[in-house]
Amino acid sequence: MNMKKAQQGFTLIELMIVVAIIGILAAIAIPAYQDYITKARYTEVTSQGAPFKLGVEDCWQSIGDITQCDAGTNGVPGAYASANGATASVAVADGVITITPNAYKNIVATDTLVLTPSNTPGAVAAPVAGSKIYFVMSGGAVTKGWVKN
Repeated sequence: MNMKKAQQGFTLIELMIVVAIIGILAAIAIPAYQDYITKARYTEVTSQGAPFKLGVEDCWQSIGDITQCDAGTNGVPGAYASANGATASVAVADGVITITPNAYKNIVATDTLVLTPSNTPGAVAAPVAGSKIYFVMSGGAVTKGWVKN
């Protein structure tokens, strides 16, 4: 009787191909994952600006002059500063909100977020009396793609 022996596992070349494929996938996935994690961490910075946005919107609706919407006046919360956590400071001048992060978990202090009031979504244009305010984002966080307009 002449019976063939059944194959007993994988050849070395098949195993090497699998290892190469896993290596290529890891080389692509790890940087993308790290960037995704940093974007998620940056939400802590952006959420710190929410009460200031609301204050500027209220100031605009009640006074109608965006230059009167500064930190600590006309319903806009006072300036914020902290050495702990993701956000170092939040400042408001003429309705423009500037959020500066601390150096924190792959975020650096130059990754600022500037929210400029506008009457047009996505483009900076001076608010017109009676119009709705939109906030146009700029700064290092937009440049790096962590937030989008």
